[in-house]
Amino acid sequence: MIDRIAIFGMGLLGTSTGLALRTAGFKGTIVGWNRSPQGAETALKMGAIDSIASDALQAAQQSQVVVLATPIFNILDWMEKLAPVLGPEDLLTDVGSTKGEITAKATALYNRPDRAGFLPGHPMAGKERGGADLGDAKLFEGAVWLFTDVPAWERSSASEALAKEWREWVLKMGSRTRDLDAARHDEMVAWVSHLPQYLSTSLSALLQDEIGDAPELKDVGGRALREMTRLGSSPYSMWRDIALTNTKAIELSLQKLEQRIAHLRENLRTPGLREEFEIANRFRKDA
Repeated sequence: MIDRIAIFGMGLLGTSTGLALRTAGFKGTIVGWNRSPQGAETALKMGAIDSIASDALQAAQQSQVVVLATPIFNILDWMEKLAPVLGPEDLLTDVGSTKGEITAKATALYNRPDRAGFLPGHPMAGKERGGADLGDAKLFEGAVWLFTDVPAWERSSASEALAKEWREWVLKMGSRTRDLDAARHDEMVAWVSHLPQYLSTSLSALLQDEIGDAPELKDVGGRALREMTRLGSSPYSMWRDIALTNTKAIELSLQKLEQRIAHLRENLRTPGLREEFEIANRFRKDA
């Protein structure tokens, strides 16, 4: 039974995880670590964690489950550092937005009878901005928490039991769960998450360059502008790691989008424009 959890990274997802666990009825101890003391202190004040770890490795050793809620490259670094520290009675999991490199490293370093278990995870929940102060106990309610677990991995019986119990806590936090192959995961999130982000970023940057100083912008720009550019306020620090660890899939989605926009431009005066609207309407109706 899980009675001590360490969360590394007290940003939006890490803080929300602690808050959601408490709301779901977790009675054990939650310790938090963050590179910046301010984030950890905010999470502590909000009740997401019980204490702040002064020594991350020691906190991991003293916990049964460690949740990596940092940017992706930091997740990969922590996987390297924790591999010799954790034992077969421990479980490491993450909330990273891409899974190919994380799952590959998990295969190399974890999930053997003599090693700690690793359960790759990705909650499809978030906000356009990060930070502990935006932590929300209800962030995961109704969201899908994806796992890219591989059944062939041979975890110890202790870490396998922890993995099963962690999945149960995810359900208690209000999420639904689904297992996907890592490659399929990265392909799908490139289309439904990464492409919308980079589209909003490029649109926002374009508007800033073209009409950003227009005095009438606030009066003319309405709901459509706000909705389409909302993600434009997302931090580069997070999306840089996503771009570098899912480059191929994102490049393909952007290339396809470029072709589709060109098709629209070429058919502004033809029935092809109507056909595009009909296709788009079908997608929204079925989504």
